[in-house]
Amino acid sequence: MRCLDRKLLRDLWSMKGQALAIAFVVGAGLATFVLSLSTLESLQHTRARFYDRYRFADVFASVKRAPQQIRERVAAIPGVAEVETRVVVDVTLDLVGMSEPAKGHVVSLPPSGRPQLNQVHLRRGRMPDATRENEILISEAFADAHRYGPGTEITAIINGRHRVLHVVGVALAPEFIYVIPPGDVFPDDLRYALIWMGEEGLAAAFDMKGGCNDIALRLTPTASVDAVIDQLDPLLRPYGGIGAIPRAQQFSHWYLEGEFEQLRGMGTMMPIIFLGVAAFLLNMVLMRLIGTQREQIALIKSFGYGNREIGAHFLKFALVIVSVGTVLGLIFGAWLGHGMAQMYAMFFRFPELEFFVSLRVIVWSCVVGFAAGGVGAWSAVRRATSLPPAEAMRPEAPENYKPTLVERMGLQRFMSQPVRMVVRYVERRPLKTFAASLGIGLSVAILIVGTFMIDAIDYVMDVQFNIAQREHMMVTFAEPTSSRALTELHQLPGVRQVEPLRAVAVDMWHEQRHRRVGIQGLLPSPDLHRVINRELEAVTLPAEGLVINRKLAEILAVGIGDAIRLEVLEGSQPVREARVTALIDDHFGLSAFMHIDALHRLLREDDAVSGAFLTIDSDQSEALFRAVKDRPRVAGVTLTLAAYESFKDTLAENLLRMTSVNVIFACIIAFGVVYNSARIALAERSRELATMRVLGLTRAEISGILLGELAVVTAIAIPLGWWLGGALAGGLIAGLDTEVYRIPLIIEPRTYLFATVVVVVAACFSGLVVRRRVDHLDLLAVLKTRE
Repeated sequence: MRCLDRKLLRDLWSMKGQALAIAFVVGAGLATFVLSLSTLESLQHTRARFYDRYRFADVFASVKRAPQQIRERVAAIPGVAEVETRVVVDVTLDLVGMSEPAKGHVVSLPPSGRPQLNQVHLRRGRMPDATRENEILISEAFADAHRYGPGTEITAIINGRHRVLHVVGVALAPEFIYVIPPGDVFPDDLRYALIWMGEEGLAAAFDMKGGCNDIALRLTPTASVDAVIDQLDPLLRPYGGIGAIPRAQQFSHWYLEGEFEQLRGMGTMMPIIFLGVAAFLLNMVLMRLIGTQREQIALIKSFGYGNREIGAHFLKFALVIVSVGTVLGLIFGAWLGHGMAQMYAMFFRFPELEFFVSLRVIVWSCVVGFAAGGVGAWSAVRRATSLPPAEAMRPEAPENYKPTLVERMGLQRFMSQPVRMVVRYVERRPLKTFAASLGIGLSVAILIVGTFMIDAIDYVMDVQFNIAQREHMMVTFAEPTSSRALTELHQLPGVRQVEPLRAVAVDMWHEQRHRRVGIQGLLPSPDLHRVINRELEAVTLPAEGLVINRKLAEILAVGIGDAIRLEVLEGSQPVREARVTALIDDHFGLSAFMHIDALHRLLREDDAVSGAFLTIDSDQSEALFRAVKDRPRVAGVTLTLAAYESFKDTLAENLLRMTSVNVIFACIIAFGVVYNSARIALAERSRELATMRVLGLTRAEISGILLGELAVVTAIAIPLGWWLGGALAGGLIAGLDTEVYRIPLIIEPRTYLFATVVVVVAACFSGLVVRRRVDHLDLLAVLKTRE
């Protein structure tokens, strides 16, 4: 073994505590990287395989009613490879043991039982017999929520008639990997079922014999999706077509893309923060090591070793630490990624979710880890190689020992000698003090970044369910109906307050940008379902114009006063224009609101409503639910409490699990940073402390000097860390801003307190370790003349 390599091993062993602390910081950063990207790749691979194997369509279109012969005309469009026509309807379910009505989304199966496109994957049981009209498949999420399976009977209210359906199987489909009931914001597996049923029986029940109302297309590999849709829409318009959408806008696929974007953001931002801290720590340790080995470096150079060999020696020191951290990061990242994939399997319904860590992720983890180590070591290595031997043999220039500011102000008489020494050290070494404070401040910031998401989720839940959505339930109608329906609702048992809703789907266009959005027509100042601004104040809807959220405005590149073209996807499908009158901040999806009378004028209709928001008397809820089930015009009921519970079980749980991982890593990093700062301070001042010990100071006094310096540095670091934490959290929020949902930058005092307490505990723990080492200083060894 070469001499420099033996020296490297001795240095690593003498600094094993600090080296391991840095390795854990590197490992935390890379574990987050591996966790996010491996989960992302596994989900993408699983989805692609599911799409391909079960022939997920490329284009989707809905109509009121079209003859089956439309299939041949659609197939003749250039670029169309396959066409599937279906009957798709929504029904109300009357479930045993559940008083509130549930919703069912029923999709027809062809007589053969196996559709060409959007095929079903059978989990349990068998496919329905085409000769038996009441046999159905149900979705796995709904079956698991109710513990249903083959042999279960479900009552559906179809066209006002109760019909008993027999479950013969449990299934999945690529178009329903993630499912949210119409009008809801979150999944509700307990109250929303996907049902597959023979086409003949379903068509007969809804007057669809010989017809269809849903069309799916698979395109040739070279076909243009936009070109196909441009020819498809005019063909379907006479049959009530509301505009075809590409796969990218199909809800399940769109939501998955949003989730994948979130994972990319988490897999980028958090590792950058963690590895940045690791690079900073590595630089501090190496600079300290080189500072204490000036004479050794000079001697090595005098024996003929060149700058390249010395630089490689100190670079190896960094790379060994990074290598240990990389191995730890890969192992723990893969383990945590497997657990994260299992969590996603609860929300995203795949036939199987195969988790794997690809070679690409492993290679990029190594590249990122070693790049961070190289960045951290670079300036220290340059310092070692640039030291001339003659200069390195001389001691470093002494500090400036002029009186400090405190001494010039005459305040030293109020301080003990150890306290004056602490003040002098801090003031005379401002750069070192700031660097140490910055390192500890970064640990505070990382703790804030790791935990503020809890505050943000609590804030979103409070705003959404206590300030904005104050209704107990929302009732939606199968078709827009006269406002007289509101009077009927008011007369139902237990209903205390009713507010109208007129919702209409439109394609919004501004120049070449467009999105399909639902406009909600509300009362100008609703009391139940309110539109909230950034200050959490209720917005009064103007007599004319649109109120849209900022995310939609960003996508369409519009501002207040700009005109938007609205292609209405209902009735005669008129094209209108409306101006943006106000922008709001909300947290879910893309939303647009109008004064209900303005929306009526826009649609040139009377007083139609699509649904209503209700407050109810909980004592009469069961009677109300029974009455609602018997109303054929009622398409569905959404309970606010159920939406709240669903939020906690889906989005909140997902984010909180990721946050828990970040908190654990943040705590590891905090202890690593503070411990390294304390050990570096001890290594730099061990000679001075030993001298003071020989001069008669007690162990308690010299420990107090060192720990006092650590306390001052920590006190400076905490407010600095608060500011850095807010800035880093803002950057992370920007990376998680998607069309699906947006997390606000909310940091509560409890988060600052938690970060402060963890760092103070880490400082106390590190202080105890340092105190123990001070008590066991070998005074003779430390005071030996280095020359």
